[in-house]
Amino acid sequence: MENLIQKIHSEIETFKNESESLIDKGVKAAGARARKSTLELEKLLKEFRKVSIEESKK
Repeated sequence: MENLIQKIHSEIETFKNESESLIDKGVKAAGARARKSTLELEKLLKEFRKVSIEESKK
């Protein structure tokens, strides 16, 4: 679970950096990378939910 949380934090940081590049610097490619990051975050958060529910049942 700790590894999963590390991945989530890392992906959030990636999203944050890419979205800032898009907004502040106008880097259009950063927008695509930020959107890709949101898809990865969605997968990771679903996995976290699954693992969290399993842990709570123990």
